[in-house]
Amino acid sequence: MIRDKNRREIVLRPVRPNVGARAAYRKKLLALIDAMQASYERFLIAAYRNNEPEMAQDALPSTELKRALAKLTKRWNKQFDQAAEDLAAYFAKSAASRSDAQLKSILRKGGFSVKFKMTHAMRDVMNATIAENVSLIKSVPAEFQTQIEGLVMRGVTAGRDLQVISEGLQKQLGVAKRRAEFIARDQTNKMTASFTRVRQIELGITEAIWLHSHGGRTPRVSHVKNSGHRYDVDKGWYDPTVKQYIWPGILPNCRCVSRPIVKGFS
Repeated sequence: MIRDKNRREIVLRPVRPNVGARAAYRKKLLALIDAMQASYERFLIAAYRNNEPEMAQDALPSTELKRALAKLTKRWNKQFDQAAEDLAAYFAKSAASRSDAQLKSILRKGGFSVKFKMTHAMRDVMNATIAENVSLIKSVPAEFQTQIEGLVMRGVTAGRDLQVISEGLQKQLGVAKRRAEFIARDQTNKMTASFTRVRQIELGITEAIWLHSHGGRTPRVSHVKNSGHRYDVDKGWYDPTVKQYIWPGILPNCRCVSRPIVKGFS
């Protein structure tokens, strides 16, 4: 906390994304992906062993394999669809609760006592956040399944062995896991930023100081330059790179945060 006597204001510490929440989100997604990959691998090993002599010569096994793959894809899409609703709702509510608790602690240390309620604005952001995360979670198996089908069909026509199929599965597993890790990290940042901004506005906080995290490998130059500068909490800051008003933590891979400014002190 910084007290500026000349400006008659207090600059509070930033609310940061919760590492535990991000790790839990990541763990849940990775568990789903591991189960899906293991299911595809068991299926393909069984299918190739049952039809291995004919697969490189006859069109019929490939047709049957494609049908079976379609059924497996449908089953896993259904499982991700069902899991997405629960996961998204759980982690959105968890992020809101954790950001509220952190902001309350920061305010208390600054000499303020507040009690947060689920307001219309928070509920609106919560619903939008859940919808976005449902969509992202459902997208995780899409690329995996498309690449696996292509890999399997190429394996059939070229007469490739199980080792090639297994290596291809592992490669696509890595792609899916990297996407899951990105979703967990990025959405935790975004959820925390969105909920914190709503609470700041509800508390009558109109200005905040942009703070660059210096945590990414390739920091946005415009965000580094804006670090330490004030911006309008409601309107946001105009980022010349993306040519729109934004808030800390909203853009993909943005880890920036804000220091709220509480005004009106003598």
